[in-house]
Amino acid sequence: MTELKVTAEPGVPQVFTERTFDAPRELVFRAFIEPDLLVRWLGPRRYTMTIDRFDARDGGSYRYVHSDDAGNAFGFHGVFHGAPSPDGFVQTFEFEGAPGHVSMDTLTLEERDGKTLLTMVQTGFETAEDRDDFSSGWPAYLDTLGRVVGGERHEVACDLGTDTLAVGAHSGAGPFGV
Repeated sequence: MTELKVTAEPGVPQVFTERTFDAPRELVFRAFIEPDLLVRWLGPRRYTMTIDRFDARDGGSYRYVHSDDAGNAFGFHGVFHGAPSPDGFVQTFEFEGAPGHVSMDTLTLEERDGKTLLTMVQTGFETAEDRDDFSSGWPAYLDTLGRVVGGERHEVACDLGTDTLAVGAHSGAGPFGV
């Protein structure tokens, strides 16, 4: 079993996420920076993801859109700061439906005995409410990522102040299977 831990202090517009994947670091890294892999796990599963641009380099930008069956579209964009590497990367993130609400996301990946510890810090939210709105999907997205890179089972523990969310175990297919 793998555990996801999401911590957000009450009233503080910052989120810390830790998750261990039963997959090598290079594989997890590729799932974050290769568009054909990214669309397989990032975002709600009920939406289709289309990538308009994705330039994973220092100063490079990205934009993608999630669309539903009713024709609604939700765009997101940002910029990479520093060269992404298997060690991790830094990027901005902005939902186009809330212009000016930009977070700075720092991701590190550490390989440990064939597994990968992901640590993500999301900062820059204007309020704790913005933090909760914009980071609430990550447990499900990382659940899907775990299935994409390794077909693993895990439990989720989210600590948003005094609230704790626990989600049951899941299992999936092998590398890059969902």
